Amino acid sequence: MPPREDTRRRRAALWLGRLGAVAFAVVGVLVLARGVAASNAAVGLSDASREGLAVPRWLYVATGGAAIGASALLAGFVTDRRFVARVHEWRADLGTDGRFRRVGGAFAGVLGVVLLALVVYRGIDGPQLATINFAVVVAFAGGRAGLTMAAYAVGNVWPALNPFRTIAARLPTGLLAYPDRFGRWPAVAGILVLVWIETTTGITDSPATLAWVVVGYTVVSVGGAILVGSDTWFRNVDPIATFFRFYGRVAPLSWEDGRLRASLPAMRLVEREGGGAVDETDGGSGSNLLVTGLDDVGVAIALIWELTFSGFVTTEQGAAAIRTVAGLGVPPMLIYVVLFLGGFGLFYGAYIVAARVSVRRIRTTRTPRELAVAFAPSLLVIAAGYHLAHYFGFFLSLSPSLLAVLAAPLSAPTNPVVLTLPAWVSALNIAFVLGGHLVAIWVAHSTAYRLFPSRLQAIRSQYPFVLAMISYTVVSLWLVSLPTASPAFIG
Repeated sequence: MPPREDTRRRRAALWLGRLGAVAFAVVGVLVLARGVAASNAAVGLSDASREGLAVPRWLYVATGGAAIGASALLAGFVTDRRFVARVHEWRADLGTDGRFRRVGGAFAGVLGVVLLALVVYRGIDGPQLATINFAVVVAFAGGRAGLTMAAYAVGNVWPALNPFRTIAARLPTGLLAYPDRFGRWPAVAGILVLVWIETTTGITDSPATLAWVVVGYTVVSVGGAILVGSDTWFRNVDPIATFFRFYGRVAPLSWEDGRLRASLPAMRLVEREGGGAVDETDGGSGSNLLVTGLDDVGVAIALIWELTFSGFVTTEQGAAAIRTVAGLGVPPMLIYVVLFLGGFGLFYGAYIVAARVSVRRIRTTRTPRELAVAFAPSLLVIAAGYHLAHYFGFFLSLSPSLLAVLAAPLSAPTNPVVLTLPAWVSALNIAFVLGGHLVAIWVAHSTAYRLFPSRLQAIRSQYPFVLAMISYTVVSLWLVSLPTASPAFIG
């Protein structure tokens, strides 16, 4: 290796080491400022699984600093392009069974419609106690927590289960042309609206309200599919389908070209040479690309921000901050609106700034938009790690209730069981957040080596994005360290 190139690499590694040291200090300051119990911070049914679980401060500091430092060093020293490509391009063919897939898909479609009907019926007619009502337990413990975790940990089954698409498939669709200029921004708005409803309306404590919201969603979703076509609606507008589609790309299993294939977790987020096979769980787009524009960047940011927002407002510190501002005479709902939309804008803006800084640093012909789009898939791993930290304990606590209502959907459990989790489960929250950060750094590293022929450019292009990822991770670590509380002025 020429001495000059070696010097540059050493300089790049030194800068990344400094970045890791700064991040280590930030994590330490934030954690030491308030050493408390870790929590699931789940917004729905949070009282069912709330338990103070002590986590030592040194564990946060040591694991947080070590992980962030290791991620920085990873970007500086793994420079073998063939090795990087082998990691994200590896696939194992698990075969195919067309008949099994058709039967399984048909069964899943019927199951989805039946569950939708039961959620509406039991939400209105069932007991109005959240912890034993079929609608609330299935929607939040089963869907919001369990099915989402399955989507990024195993594979996305929502396209087969989606009851709204199953209903729309029996109706004439495609009456109007969808404006291409809208892109997937309607889905971004839809995700934010659903999170707003979940967090600020008390829907998790009111089964009847949940049932009527589901009815309204069904009307809008099926009606939209009739107007612009099922494929267009569920790929560009429908927030739930978009939510699962993006999380599903993190999973190791997928249907590609009619065959079930396995890859390393999150490696399908990196674009493969030559385009690669089409992921059929994406809805048949004819492309293996997940993020193609700034609207898709907005989806990735929304998935991170919605967990950050719900995590903040369901902590003691968040509730206290909102009460303090409300004490100055500001309407509480206005506080939530400003925090919600302002926080999303801040997260999105910080990422776009990172793309612009990256372009200026490496003097490339690529535009900030191109880099923002290329590196955005790595954010989905951070979102998955944070979702797991957010909902894993919540799902375990309510799993007996979920099984009970599924086993007897037309009758309420007479003696609902909620598990009290051991203290070590809380420590997993840290591992989930940091694990997501580490894998996200690798995805960004692989993306950089795909984009740039120069090793130095590939390394330096990551700096601003790594800093943005560290910021998201630090905020996530801080939030999972805080005790939970009911959101202020909501209930």
